[in-house]
Amino acid sequence: MSKFLQIHLLTAYAPCNLNRDDLGRPKTATFGNSQRLRVSSQSLKRVWREAFKPSLDGEHGVRSKRAVIEYFYQPLLQAGVAEKDAFEWAIKLGPHFGKLKVEKDDKAKDKSDVDKLKSRLKNLELETLVFLGNDELASLTALVKLLASEKREPKAEELRALRSKPKAADIAMFGRMLADSPEFNVEAAVQVAHAITVHTVEVEDDYFTAIDDLNRADESGSSHIGESGFGAGLFYSYICVDRDLLVENLKGDVALASKAIEGLLKAACTVSPTGKQNSHASRARALYAQAELGDAQPRQLSFAYLRPLDGEYNLDLADKAIKALEDSQSKMEAVYGSDEKRSQFNAVTGKGTMAELLRFATSDLVSKI
Repeated sequence: MSKFLQIHLLTAYAPCNLNRDDLGRPKTATFGNSQRLRVSSQSLKRVWREAFKPSLDGEHGVRSKRAVIEYFYQPLLQAGVAEKDAFEWAIKLGPHFGKLKVEKDDKAKDKSDVDKLKSRLKNLELETLVFLGNDELASLTALVKLLASEKREPKAEELRALRSKPKAADIAMFGRMLADSPEFNVEAAVQVAHAITVHTVEVEDDYFTAIDDLNRADESGSSHIGESGFGAGLFYSYICVDRDLLVENLKGDVALASKAIEGLLKAACTVSPTGKQNSHASRARALYAQAELGDAQPRQLSFAYLRPLDGEYNLDLADKAIKALEDSQSKMEAVYGSDEKRSQFNAVTGKGTMAELLRFATSDLVSKI
């Protein structure tokens, strides 16, 4: 089968603030010596993962700092284990999934029992997020039942046995790292680039006011004044999927790999980042999508926009962006050659379909395990 699936997308967003920086303004990047709007890969992956999870029939993971609390400590309490024992057993479990915060217990007499418990529970939170698959969570559930029924603490080998390389589609795609147990790390099969506009953008300021509904008739003026940044533009996005690695990460399950690719591609084409959506309603779908299958070393096509497509922004901008991408692709092939097969849709001209793109992206998948 073809090893690499590459996806190129062009998506137009009206005034928006999809992904904010530390000052609350739209993220930007300098490319080709001009400022572009930017949406980080982290933001994109988060919203896509949430969108395609329901299509995976439960074969997905959970990412949290509270995994030890939610899937071990609290179930032990519900199973009738004493709070002191449950806490001590959970402290032993924690290091198998990451470093615990281990803060000092607050024994102040003026604190309520609830506040003391909340303070103590912080010791069971992990310092970093951990990604756990359903099979690992099922093993935790089984261990809780065993310990509760036998009224004993967990053995070291039982805790070690909880760690595995999970069969979870989102972990297989986006990977995970367990710093203290690198043998259980999962290398990501999907790489996502930061999306950038194909043209120069100046971030603008939105000055807004709010009126108090209960103002008296003789009262005028606003009760709140604010300011926020926004921008608009046509974004280029790029995704690379190592299909061999994805199938390997999913332990040879070709059907699940196919579902994962379909879910990712649908989400990438139709789901927008959630930043400031209530203020801008800047939801959009890809105007153009191209999928490539091949074994050659992958490459972005962002260089097609190294010279920004500036000037009058009208309906021709999408056509220009598509032409720039395809022309740059052809020139690159003239130099390096190419074995890639392609499928695409173009919502500007109404040619091609999402269904055809999905069939192409998942074609000839085979298990090599």
